[in-house]
Amino acid sequence: MSFIFKSIDHYQLASPKNTEDQSRKFFTEILMFKEVNKPRSLRSNGGLWFESGSIKIHIGTEDNFIPARKAHPALEVENLNDFKQHLITKHISFTVDERLPRANLIYLADPFGNRIEILEWI
Repeated sequence: MSFIFKSIDHYQLASPKNTEDQSRKFFTEILMFKEVNKPRSLRSNGGLWFESGSIKIHIGTEDNFIPARKAHPALEVENLNDFKQHLITKHISFTVDERLPRANLIYLADPFGNRIEILEWI
C-alpha cells in the first residue's frame, strides 16, 4: 500500500436543528473553543465549526437527532484538575473514570447528550 493515515482532521457531532446558539455557548464558554467560519458553500446546512489548537469539532444539525452516548471524541487536556474546577464553576456535571491505566479522565455531555471524553495522560 502506498498510503497512510496522518491524523484526524476533525470530529463531527450532531445536534438538533436550530440549536446553534446552545452549541456556541457550550463550545465557546464551557470548552473554551473558538468558533471559526464555515465555508460559504456549507453554511446553508446549519451547524457550526470550532477549533482549539489543532483540534477541530464540527457540529452538524439533524432533523431526527439521536445523541451519541457511546461514540465520542476524546480530547487530551493539560491540567485536568483545573478543567474540572472550571466545569464545577459553570455547573457542568461530569463523571470520573479511573479504569484507563496512566490516565486521568472524565466524561461529560454537550447540551444535547453527546458524550465527550476529556483526558490527561500521567
